[in-house]
Amino acid sequence: MKQLIDDLNWRYATKKFDPARKIPAADIATLQQVLTLVPTSYGLQPYKFLIVENTEVREKLKQLAFNQQQITDASHLLVLCSYVDLNDQHIDTLIHQMVTERQLDAARLQGYGDFIKAIIAPMSLAERTVWNAKQTYIALGQLLQTAANLRIDSTPMEGYDIKGYDEVLGLAAKNLTATVVCPIGYRAADDRMQHEKKIRKHVEDLFEVIR
Repeated sequence: MKQLIDDLNWRYATKKFDPARKIPAADIATLQQVLTLVPTSYGLQPYKFLIVENTEVREKLKQLAFNQQQITDASHLLVLCSYVDLNDQHIDTLIHQMVTERQLDAARLQGYGDFIKAIIAPMSLAERTVWNAKQTYIALGQLLQTAANLRIDSTPMEGYDIKGYDEVLGLAAKNLTATVVCPIGYRAADDRMQHEKKIRKHVEDLFEVIR
């Protein structure tokens, strides 16, 4: 428990990264493994994570994010994308994987697949897009926690031109949209925000017990 609290107290939205420090491949692999295990509704995982390494692309993305330097200075840039639409094919893919990896009879899972389809079918495209984005933010939370545990700094960002990001990254053709951006790396020694007191509501103000 103490480690968990220490991790969360240690992390902050890093304003200035050290561009000379790179995250080891082993830690990136750990983050990838963790993100595959994030819980989502029905296990559909309606998202995809882009690791943007191309420096020219990152420079374009920085310009679409009010020139925030974290986009280019961080060791790695993650763009967490959610699917715009969620259709029967996504559900069929999940059911097929369950059948294959759990060695189950496909007929036994047909009813489950039909149940999920019946839940999603009445949703408008806008509702599906929002629903998928909500699942993506669950992944963001796990990313921030795991990164802190590894003493990797992170900066979740919504301050960017979504349509511009979608265009630069060619997301529309993949049925994706850039939901949230998260540069990760190591804080610069002169980033003053690392020394600021963390401001949060007190427990008694944030929680209400209903008996």
